[in-house]
Amino acid sequence: MTHSREPSRRDFLAASALGFVALARGPESLSWREQSQQDGPLLYVGTYTEGTKSEGIYLVRMDPRTGKLRRVGSVIAGANPSFLAIHPNGRVLYAVNEVDKYNGKASGAVSSFAIARETGVLTRLGEQPSEGAAPCYVSVDHSSRVVLVANYNGGSVALLPIQGDGSLAPAADVEKHTGTGPNAERQEAAHAHCIVADPSNRFVLAADLGADRVFVYPLDLEGKTLRRIGGGSAVMRPGAGPRHIVFHPTLPLVFVANELDSTVATLRFDAEHGTLSPLGTVSTLPAGWTGTNYPADIHFASSGRTLYVSNRGHNSIAVFSVAESTGALALEQVVSTDGDWPRNFSLDPTGRWLLVANQRSDSIVVFARDEKTGRLTPTRERIALPSPVCLQFRGS
Repeated sequence: MTHSREPSRRDFLAASALGFVALARGPESLSWREQSQQDGPLLYVGTYTEGTKSEGIYLVRMDPRTGKLRRVGSVIAGANPSFLAIHPNGRVLYAVNEVDKYNGKASGAVSSFAIARETGVLTRLGEQPSEGAAPCYVSVDHSSRVVLVANYNGGSVALLPIQGDGSLAPAADVEKHTGTGPNAERQEAAHAHCIVADPSNRFVLAADLGADRVFVYPLDLEGKTLRRIGGGSAVMRPGAGPRHIVFHPTLPLVFVANELDSTVATLRFDAEHGTLSPLGTVSTLPAGWTGTNYPADIHFASSGRTLYVSNRGHNSIAVFSVAESTGALALEQVVSTDGDWPRNFSLDPTGRWLLVANQRSDSIVVFARDEKTGRLTPTRERIALPSPVCLQFRGS
């Protein structure tokens, strides 16, 4: 979440009746069975609907040979289905409804959808309150038993059990964060922004932009609870504003995109005790650039040799090489996203392409990726979609 999207953009939850809407424009008018038989992975796009022309969650097919994108459908998914997660079995999608009020209480919601095996069509399973205002992040634990949600305005994280059909039960645990930072406008209170399970699935890490902390919780799947570890959390540099977290694929390291000071922080993670130790930070910006910037998303290439971060304001993707033995970062490239406010981005399943959601310029652009160096090359491939926020490939 960014300061530009304050509560005034999240004061309602749209009607819960959800239905799939096929878009019929030229080649998009093919039947769903015909489309499902065409090559290419399926991409789901979460958006902001309030104050935009968005229809909800969009389904896009990508040609892995050329990077070309084709819109094939959309689903009405309630207000602001901004952030998405896909069940590891590829058959259920979860979306936060990023609003401040739900059924008259200070909460957003989490919606669940069944994914048709052949076509990727979404069918609504249900929704549950997120138990905090403006949920902005959702993930699934590695055992696929619970969904984890970060509530930005609520300053809390929640655990919702996954039922047999993939739908969600009511939240079994809600943990309220506390803390402030030196940025009076953005850090007046706790603002949970990301929550993910560690690779062992024994712990959960939650980045809080307002408190300048990455909190650590033991994950109790039997009791369906989160309990914060005393002394295990990482205290970030004052005013850093930790936003998103990613684990290194092989090293015991966690990397944090800091929204307020345009850095990436490296933390050592003790997987036995669930403790974090800060190691250092690097800038996401080219030397000498002094404009306003807010990093958003962060992802590794599967090899672990390249790390990517999106810069909103500078409107770029920062490309870091990662030392094989130490995880040390070196900024190798900063490439324009050819759009405004690059929010979420995703590598395609082949690793040949990187897709960026330019939220304010209503576009998703495609970069070719060098699999050896990790460097990005702009392509002419793009697609226009209103207010794209999150990109999730089926099975990713």
